[in-house]
Amino acid sequence: MTQDQLSHHQPLSAEALAQLFTEARTHNGWADREVPDALLEQAIRLALWGPTSANCLPARFVLVRSAAAKARLAPALAPGNLDKTLAAPATAIVAHDTQFYEHLPRLYPATDARAWFVGNARLVETTAFRNGTLQGAYFLLALRAMGLDAGPMSGFDNAKVDAEFFPGGTTKSNFLINIGYGDPVKLYPRGPRFAFEEVASIL
Repeated sequence: MTQDQLSHHQPLSAEALAQLFTEARTHNGWADREVPDALLEQAIRLALWGPTSANCLPARFVLVRSAAAKARLAPALAPGNLDKTLAAPATAIVAHDTQFYEHLPRLYPATDARAWFVGNARLVETTAFRNGTLQGAYFLLALRAMGLDAGPMSGFDNAKVDAEFFPGGTTKSNFLINIGYGDPVKLYPRGPRFAFEEVASIL
């Protein structure tokens, strides 16, 4: 392959980087503005393109929108997360399927990747949690790319969420993301970040 045939991606614009990273915020309050289902679906589709080991794609998403669904979620929420979650146009339960490896013959046909996981509970849990978390992060960035704001959070009872939304026992909740158009008035002051030298080195 010649140099000319190599991909020549250009850096994103400063405006795009600001939307995804430097100006994006974790929102706690929400404007009274509906979020179209199409934007949520597009964000999920984009998140599925992010890399996972052996293309295992263990993440599962439940998008809690209706009043009835919010009422099912509410008992699992920490008190400090209740009001902002009920007010959000949508809340995503980011979870992972601990039987993801059953899909590997379809998702990773290059080799018998399913055999790596059968009978290896520790590897299954580690792989599902790590890659499901990655996919949740891809989803958060995809939401921002769609022009939406997000409020990722823990602060809930995983066991209650799993019993209510994943009664089969093989899918486990990880974290929640409130989704909508944020109300800047309700933002907390922006926290500082580390300098490069405090967290990274180039060897």
